[in-house]
Amino acid sequence: MEEVLNNLQSIKDFRVLSRTSTDQYKDPDRPTITEIAKKLNVNYVVEGSGQKYGNKFRLRVQLIRAKGKETHIWGKSYEKEIRETNDIFSIQSQIAEAIATELKATIVPEEKQLIEKTSATNLTAYDFYTRGREELKKYRSDNNNKLSLRKAEDLYHKALENDPAFAPAYIGLAYVYWTKHGNEEYFSRNYLDSVLFLCNKALSFDNQLSEAYTLRGSYYEEVGKAEQAIKEFDKAIKLNPNDWAAYWNTGGYYSWAYIDLVKSIYNLQKAASLNHGLELPAILKGVSDVYCHAGFPEKAKYYCQEKLKLDDDSCAYYSSLGFFENWLANYNKSIEFGLKAYALDSTKNYVPYENIFLLLGNDYLFLRQYEEALKYYKKYIERLKTQGRLSEIDGINVGYVYWQNGKKEEAEYYFKFAQTKDLIRANELKRLGSVARYNYYDLATIFAFRGEKDEAFRNLRIFNQIQRVPLWIATSIKNIPLFDSIRSEPEFQQIVKEVETKYQAEHERVRKWIEEQGK
Repeated sequence: MEEVLNNLQSIKDFRVLSRTSTDQYKDPDRPTITEIAKKLNVNYVVEGSGQKYGNKFRLRVQLIRAKGKETHIWGKSYEKEIRETNDIFSIQSQIAEAIATELKATIVPEEKQLIEKTSATNLTAYDFYTRGREELKKYRSDNNNKLSLRKAEDLYHKALENDPAFAPAYIGLAYVYWTKHGNEEYFSRNYLDSVLFLCNKALSFDNQLSEAYTLRGSYYEEVGKAEQAIKEFDKAIKLNPNDWAAYWNTGGYYSWAYIDLVKSIYNLQKAASLNHGLELPAILKGVSDVYCHAGFPEKAKYYCQEKLKLDDDSCAYYSSLGFFENWLANYNKSIEFGLKAYALDSTKNYVPYENIFLLLGNDYLFLRQYEEALKYYKKYIERLKTQGRLSEIDGINVGYVYWQNGKKEEAEYYFKFAQTKDLIRANELKRLGSVARYNYYDLATIFAFRGEKDEAFRNLRIFNQIQRVPLWIATSIKNIPLFDSIRSEPEFQQIVKEVETKYQAEHERVRKWIEEQGK
C-alpha cells in the first residue's frame, strides 16, 4: 500500500492524500467509500486486498469513482511468485501506471522513472524500516511515549544492518536524532550536523528521495541558510508534488524567517489539502496564525473553528482566540478568552507559545497590572519546571514583572533565562531567530529596560532591517512596557512608524492575494 501510494504521489496530475489521511479508514467499521471520499474531498478511491501463501502473493486492486454514485471503473488481480524483492515492487509500479492510464493522467518521463524505481533490495530491511516508521508515528502522536522513539531508532538500525544502502532508514534515524538532541545542541557550532550527515548519506544511495530533501531543508532553515532551505523544499516538491510535509515546512519557513505571508498561507493551505490525518489540526492552526499575523482575525478564527471540529479541544481553541486578541492589543478580551481556556482545562501540556498562563501573564503585563501578571507567570514557571523545560522560559517579560513587583533578585535570575548572552550567541551562529531578526528585538527590550539606550537603538536598527512585519510585532513595539524608557525618543517613534508601515504593506499584499484567489 505504501509503495502504491508513493508512486501515485509522484504524478503531478493527481492530488493524492497522505497515508495518515487514509489509515483512519482501515477499520472494518469504517464509513462507506462515498462517505470517505466526501470527508477527504476526493473523486476516486483505490481499494485493495492481498494474500500471501508460501512464496506466492495475490493482490486484488480496484479503482472506484466515489463522487456521485459509487462506481467500480477498473479492477485487476495480480498473482506472482516472489523470487526477489523486485518481483513485489514491479507489481506496485504497474498498479500506479494502470490507474494513471485509466484516469487519463499524463505521466512525464521523470515521473515514470520515479514510479519504476525499486525502493528496497532487501525485504527484511524494508520490514524493519516500516516497523520503525510506525513507532516514530506513535511517538509523534504522543511525545511522552519515549519507548516508541527508542524502538524506532533500534528498528532503523536493524534495517541498515540488513541493507546498509537502504536510504529511507537513514532519514528515519535523522528524525530520531533531531528529536532527541535538537534542544541540547542549539547553541553548538555543530548544531544538528548529524542530521545533515544522515540526509547526505541517504541521498548518496538515492538522490530521488523527496523526504531527504524536506528534512535537509529543515536543517538549513534552522541554521539560518535561507536560500538553501527553499531550494531543498523545492527539490522535494518536484520529486513528490503531493509531499504535504514539504509544503508544511515551506509554509512554516516563510511565516517565521522571511515573513512572506502570502507564500506561507499558500503552502500551508496546500499541506492541509494533502493531509487529512493526525497532523491536520496542527496545519490548520498554522494557517490560522498566519492569517492573524497578516491582520485577518476573522479568517484566523474560521480556521480555529475548523481545527476545533477535528480535535474537539475547546481549551486550545479559546487559548488561540486569546492570543489573537493579544496581537490585536485587545488585552481585556484576550484575558476573557484566556480565563475560559483556564476554566476548561488548566493541565494541558501546551508548548509555551500556546500556554494559557503565559498568555494571561502577557495580557496583564501589557495592561501594566504587574501583580496579576506575576500570579500567572508563577503558574507558567511551575508548569515548565514540572515538564523539565524551564530553559524555554520567556525570561524577559517574566524578569521584568518580578522587577516591577520589587523582587529584584528573582528578576535577575529570570533575566539570565532571557539569556542576553544566548541571544547574542544565536545571532553569531545565525540561528533562525537571528535570520528573522526577532532576537535583535528581544535584545533591544532588555537594553531599553536597563537604560542602555545606545545598545537598545543599535539592536532596534538591526531589527528594523526586516522587510515584512507581522501583526504581533507592530502591536508589541507600540505597547510593551520595556520600551517606556525610550518611547518618547524621536528615533524610537520613527522606528515605530516604519514598523507600522511595513505591517500595513504586508496586510495589503495579503488582501490583494486573497481577492485574486477568490477566497
